[in-house]
Amino acid sequence: MPDTITLNINGRPINVSAGVTVAAAILTAGITSFRRSVTGQPRGPLCGMGICFECRASIDGVLHRRTCQLAVRAGMEIETQ
Repeated sequence: MPDTITLNINGRPINVSAGVTVAAAILTAGITSFRRSVTGQPRGPLCGMGICFECRASIDGVLHRRTCQLAVRAGMEIETQ
């Protein structure tokens, strides 16, 4: 059984398996809209490999991080729009 870690998504503690991507952790939390387009449309992961930039979120206060490219770590603070 994989180790689990706790991180915060939109101020809520979430337990996820160590080593998963931030995008996977956000989706595990039941969040499918990571941000809004300039026209207000909900956006979320599309390519899963960092090309489309649709999975961006704020991580530890840094805006526009590609969540599909980063592995989770304990205590991360993640904010979606």
